[in-house]
Amino acid sequence: MSATTFNPPPWLRNPHVQTLWPKLFRRLPNLALVHERLELVDSDFIDLAWAPGGDGPVVLVLHGLEGNLRSHYALPTMTALGRAGLRPVFMHLRGCSDEPNRLPRSYHSGAIDDLAEVLTLLRASGRPAAAAIGFSLGGNLLLRYLGTAGPASLLRAAMAVSVPFVLADAARRLEQGASRLYQQYLINRLKRSYRRKFRAAPSPLSVDLDHIRTLRQYDEYITAPLNGFAGADDYYHRCSSIGYLAAITTPTLILHSADDPFMYPHNVPRPDQVGPGVRLAIQPYGGHVGFIDGRFPWQTGCLIDRLAPAFFQEQLGGETGQS
Repeated sequence: MSATTFNPPPWLRNPHVQTLWPKLFRRLPNLALVHERLELVDSDFIDLAWAPGGDGPVVLVLHGLEGNLRSHYALPTMTALGRAGLRPVFMHLRGCSDEPNRLPRSYHSGAIDDLAEVLTLLRASGRPAAAAIGFSLGGNLLLRYLGTAGPASLLRAAMAVSVPFVLADAARRLEQGASRLYQQYLINRLKRSYRRKFRAAPSPLSVDLDHIRTLRQYDEYITAPLNGFAGADDYYHRCSSIGYLAAITTPTLILHSADDPFMYPHNVPRPDQVGPGVRLAIQPYGGHVGFIDGRFPWQTGCLIDRLAPAFFQEQLGGETGQS
């Protein structure tokens, strides 16, 4: 099967099966990770996890909403990149590692200052990230960074998977039909993280978590005020990546499924909406960060694990070496 081939059998063409299958049934590899803490200029920190790999270019891996190393895509993606001779490093967004971050502010879909600072620190330490791959919220963050930085981007290649290009529509979509199950899961995790974070120190917000039932409400009463936005609408408008795609010049691959239950089909960007560096790989099936294929349930593969190493090897030339 080629890196770009994706033709799931009929039993894998349901968007919810695609979304849930890897979380429920995918076996995660064991990696000998090396952990590192980067101190930020604002006295907070970002935690990294380096995976074994080749001596080729560094590839930064960015997770989605409430994601971490236990997210179903994290370790498999890092394993695939390492086998291709690349050096994968996982970036926990602010506050998403095993220890809450120090400041009241949190990570969010548009926190490109954190990404830019991490890229700068890695470069200063002699380990520059040549490429990055972002999933869901992390993909939105990555695309917004690329569109804002333009030719000044510190990355030479990027890939974004299952991106909520229009944040307001994504929040609306998660309030409808079966997608409400994903919203409930995310809201529960967000509330748990908020309580953990402010267990030791008082929160600057006066908010009743029990009255928050939707992602939009969470963003209105918590995400926005913690991070300097006027409200959810202001946050969504300023941080949605759709408005930054046309300015991207870095070679970038966007992998997305038309049946993603986290957003609407009309949110998928068209070729005339993206910049000269962007390549669209839009699939009819794949769910949200799924892209699982294979003839039998006990013998499945993942398009992401094939496509990401192939794309980065193509863009970074002969710098990768098989490990």
